[in-house]
Amino acid sequence: MPADLSALTLAQQQATQALHLSNPNPRVGCVLTDASGLVIGQGHTQRAGGPHAEVMALRDVQARGLSTHGATAWVTLEPCSHHGRTPPCCDALIAAGVARVVVSTVDPNPLVAGRGVERLRAAGIAVEVLPPDSDLARASRELNIGFFSRMIRGQPWVRMKMAASLDGISALDNGVSQWITGEAARADGHAWRARACAVLTGIGTVREDDPMLDVRLAPTPRQPHLVVVDSRLELSTDARLFQPPAHGLSRQILVAHALDDATAQARGQALLARGATLLSLPGPGGKVDLPALLRELGRREVNELHLEAGHKLNGSFLREGLVDECLVYLAPQLLGSGRGLASLGPFHRLDDGTPLHFTAMDRVGNDLRILARVAAHDGFLHPQTAA
Repeated sequence: MPADLSALTLAQQQATQALHLSNPNPRVGCVLTDASGLVIGQGHTQRAGGPHAEVMALRDVQARGLSTHGATAWVTLEPCSHHGRTPPCCDALIAAGVARVVVSTVDPNPLVAGRGVERLRAAGIAVEVLPPDSDLARASRELNIGFFSRMIRGQPWVRMKMAASLDGISALDNGVSQWITGEAARADGHAWRARACAVLTGIGTVREDDPMLDVRLAPTPRQPHLVVVDSRLELSTDARLFQPPAHGLSRQILVAHALDDATAQARGQALLARGATLLSLPGPGGKVDLPALLRELGRREVNELHLEAGHKLNGSFLREGLVDECLVYLAPQLLGSGRGLASLGPFHRLDDGTPLHFTAMDRVGNDLRILARVAAHDGFLHPQTAA
């Protein structure tokens, strides 16, 4: 392995610039250096259908009037070897005369998964892949946690966002919840929305709060899609979520229901006229089949799913083991009684709860932000072998 990974660290910084941009493609960065180690080009993945990181870095070199012959490419994810929305990046690197490629981690996409490394080596290019337990390999996988989830598990990474008082109250008994946390926490929550492919809520939240659930308080080049769990198709076409989202951007609205075709046809015409897409996913008890919904969203290329719902739907996701991570904002206030973060229990043993481990705790304005991961749900992020 190369002793000096400063160029790959710079590539990782480039990859973070694609955080809100590249969905559903992975967030990838690339840096090109000459034989002396001087950086001659860099770039990150653009919007889906646009250039990937390697092509952007090669264009940067060209714009500087420099040569890529004999250069080293430092890439945070294995270069693609197949024709997708764009031609293979392997071909671009080969055509550019690159002599060496250093990769942070292999691509989990079954269409790539080591084939990119093989293709480059077959062309005479020296390829090095970092050990899977190295810091930069882990950083690349974490940045693309939703992409890895979709490719390996066939479903998105589910991040459940919640806001509550210090004693865990998310709303008063009368339903009032706006605003428990401060402006800084709300803006931060919008930034987390912006990185997701889709935001999911339930019909109960739509009825009580009539939210937009778009990204308004953070800059974004795209709006995440909106998914509404509405078992009986009771969503009103007058709901604010049908209004054009902020920043002049558009989004798709998916409504998951559990009705038979005839009833859905009758009740869903008005929603279809408003541009919604109906997903028939009947489950037990006349409810939406939530695991099937996640699989469907995976097929629709949703990487990260941002769950922003009420305590009932939160509880349903947790009971079925569908939550991967909790994003919790705690306000410095005690409310005593009201609705909790999720409707669970009652349990008779402490072991019946959902075990979590804290991954980050930060102050956001006057509030505390906690990121807690469901134990063992990130096992797919830690492969044991490299290409």
